Amino acid sequence: MTEPVLRFPAEWEPQSAILIAWPTEDTDWAARLGEVEDTYIALVGAITRFQPVVICVPDEDVQSYAYVRLASNRIDMARVRFVEADYDDTWLRDSGPISLRGEHQFRLNDFRFTGWGGKFDASRDDLLVGSLYSAGVFSQAAERREIDFALEGGAIETDGAGTLLTTWRCLHERHPDASRESLTARLSDWLAQDRVLWLDHGYLEGDDTDAHIDTLARFAPGDAIVFQACDDPTDPHYAELQAMAAEIAALRTRDGAPYTLFPLPWPQPIVDNGRRLAASYANYLIVNGAVLMPAYGDPADAAAAAVLAQAHPGREIVQVPCRPLIWQNGSLHCITMQLPAGLLAH
Repeated sequence: MTEPVLRFPAEWEPQSAILIAWPTEDTDWAARLGEVEDTYIALVGAITRFQPVVICVPDEDVQSYAYVRLASNRIDMARVRFVEADYDDTWLRDSGPISLRGEHQFRLNDFRFTGWGGKFDASRDDLLVGSLYSAGVFSQAAERREIDFALEGGAIETDGAGTLLTTWRCLHERHPDASRESLTARLSDWLAQDRVLWLDHGYLEGDDTDAHIDTLARFAPGDAIVFQACDDPTDPHYAELQAMAAEIAALRTRDGAPYTLFPLPWPQPIVDNGRRLAASYANYLIVNGAVLMPAYGDPADAAAAAVLAQAHPGREIVQVPCRPLIWQNGSLHCITMQLPAGLLAH
């Protein structure tokens, strides 16, 4: 029996839903739960303008509470689906399924989630994809494939046409004994890619992920790359992000041409109790017909929205207040995972 021909779709391709997990007092959000809930309400409100959202909750009580909070904010609850699942925290970009699609089938790649290299307990998060699969969230056309290899969804970015973008810093930290050639071969096989582009530079202070690509650089339609730039020579990120920008400028498309580049503006430093927080405009989420971008209450928010409108023409740019999220070192893309069109069970 021949293996089905599968493809890793780009985020801008049609989606059936966005998957998130509701923050609770049992997650790392406990100390600032009210602020974070407000961000989640704004996020669900933005998503449901364009498509459904699937919300993981740990139990019926949390589901009832979340329902009331969302409904009282006039959210279209016909587009909200709850599913009970156990989880440690809400970073579903990294614990959720990495979905490949074929003509009539899907594969849910269920990689190991280790809490970003063992920094945090993630035993329940590592079981999340299996729990959702058993709960019947996904179409019967979907198969789950467990892969004993640590990989987070935020560490990889695809153009939907066989090219993967990632960072050496993150993959090398997770797999210090693996060569670049070995990692390239394995990623290409599991994710149905025939090119892997590596960045050796780029980081954000306060980032727990060891330089996830989704905080730094993202593919956009038409052989384009959107990336987080830094134009402040006095900022400690300046040299590293300048080096990353030069690396990105040197990348070539499949046809040997340079990518069209969209540098994002640099927000002012956000400091919490003396700790620099990892604010990045590159951590945006694409949904059907729109781009949801993290807003930080910074003068650069509007400029970032203008760049994203250029990079993703024809999509509405919706700002979601994400300052509470970066207290835990992640942002909008990190707490979401898109499900390709047809993957969600009816």
